[in-house]
Amino acid sequence: MFVDFFIARPVFATVCALFIILAGAISIPFIILAGAISIPTLPIAELPDLAPPQVVVSSGYIGANAQTVESAVTIPLEQAINGVQGMKYISSTSGNDGTSQITVVFDVTRNVDLAAVDVQNRVNQALGRLPNEVKNTGIIITKQIGGFVFGAGVYSEGQYDSLFLSNYMDVYVKDALKRVKGVGDAIIFGERKYAMRLWLDPAKLAQRGLTATNVLSALQEQNVQVAAGQIGEPPSQEGQSYQISVRAVGRLSEASQFDNIILKTGTDGTLVRLKDVGHAELGAENYGTVLRFNGHDAVGLAVTQLPGANALDVDKAAKEELLRLSKNFPPGLKAAVAFDTTTVIGESIRTRRANHPAASHRSGHHRHLRVLAGLEEHVHPGDDHSGFADRNFRFREITGFLDQYSDAVWDHIGYRAGGG
Repeated sequence: MFVDFFIARPVFATVCALFIILAGAISIPFIILAGAISIPTLPIAELPDLAPPQVVVSSGYIGANAQTVESAVTIPLEQAINGVQGMKYISSTSGNDGTSQITVVFDVTRNVDLAAVDVQNRVNQALGRLPNEVKNTGIIITKQIGGFVFGAGVYSEGQYDSLFLSNYMDVYVKDALKRVKGVGDAIIFGERKYAMRLWLDPAKLAQRGLTATNVLSALQEQNVQVAAGQIGEPPSQEGQSYQISVRAVGRLSEASQFDNIILKTGTDGTLVRLKDVGHAELGAENYGTVLRFNGHDAVGLAVTQLPGANALDVDKAAKEELLRLSKNFPPGLKAAVAFDTTTVIGESIRTRRANHPAASHRSGHHRHLRVLAGLEEHVHPGDDHSGFADRNFRFREITGFLDQYSDAVWDHIGYRAGGG
């Protein structure tokens, strides 16, 4: 048998065993090196999300008070959304500014993407019960994770008013921040979007037998985008040589254009225009909030993260983008971070790394690696140390390499652990 061959030849068996041991001893440093290289590529088990996923349903009913919004918008949506799969509880607010916001909180194990789809389907079922004004402005459904990543104040030292600041943030900053990886939304506080405001004199309206409803109807009829078609489009008469697209005046954009909206035609052919009972001016859509930062008129800018995103990554990338954008701000416009919720996470990770047992026992680990690798020898005075010096040099290369990878691994583990 195969075993009998080595039993009958003990010297040959001993030589084979020594060769196997030597080969194993030589391969140990390479095994350790390969393991150190592969550590950063291994998957890291993350802690589960602690914040439950949330889906927010927002809508607006222009001109309605809180009671009207509650009965016409919020309640029908709540009734449709209630009982969606995985829901823990639901909360809602209805404002006197016509806004409605419903927050649906789901179980922590619920996939937020599927939850948003379920909420969207429920909202679609209730669309037929909502006022046309709400459907025209749209219903917004967003996925959120509780809290903000950071907030910033955008202000000037008297050069610009809050209306300009709000619109500059909306046009040049908000969309850029929302494109940053991991950012869920960029929210502007104290927002004042440009809007055309119509001021009506009740006494003049009564003299001409008009109401605000008549003005609204005239505005809807005359402030429209018209597809005027083409002249000379086939089939056409013989000899028609040209085909021209017609460009008609669409939506009004100037206050003078709104002033000339025709509200009523008298029996004698006289025209009653908007400027006869009031006037139009370019202003802000909402004056309900006032925000100040460091004593200056300002607007606030807050960044939220997507579910599953790393809070530290989002914080760093969004701040870098805001810094890049600030270089192109108009003269006198400034942005400063007001609060940062990731500061405590970063400090906790740094403290954890500094106090981790692996950092204090690193030298002991290196000695252990030397023993395993067969790199440690007993050196006597007067001996030829050239072989030891060569091996010790190779050992310093290996341990230096392991130092770099162990630091990278701890950085990676700590950084991922702080990902919210």
